[in-house]
Amino acid sequence: MTRRRIIRTDQAPDAIGTYSQAVQTGNTLYISGQIPLVPATMEPDTETFEAAARRVFSNLKAVAEAAGGSLNDAVKINISMTDLANFATVNQVMAEFFSEPYPARAAVGVASLPKGVPIEVEAILVLDQD
Repeated sequence: MTRRRIIRTDQAPDAIGTYSQAVQTGNTLYISGQIPLVPATMEPDTETFEAAARRVFSNLKAVAEAAGGSLNDAVKINISMTDLANFATVNQVMAEFFSEPYPARAAVGVASLPKGVPIEVEAILVLDQD
């Protein structure tokens, strides 16, 4: 039987559907896709694409820390954007949140995302086991 630990923090938005913020099994942490919602208000932070991207990575960071890790434990991230012209901005914002060596990554263009936001990011982390 695989043991799962559900991760939840008030420092990231509550799930807006039938999912958990993150699930840990063994030393692997799966963080659900984060959109740029402000945790306290659950309203989108989309004044600019850069602000939205920064909010998404802040939300991912909060979930990672709630599990006892950090974004530098990420081994794979998946980025969905409604406009791939924002690719350079994502790279710039990512550099604020991650240190080299960077995780593996996919970035795809999509037609739409929940609540009409321009970006969603999910992550897989491998945490140190004590």
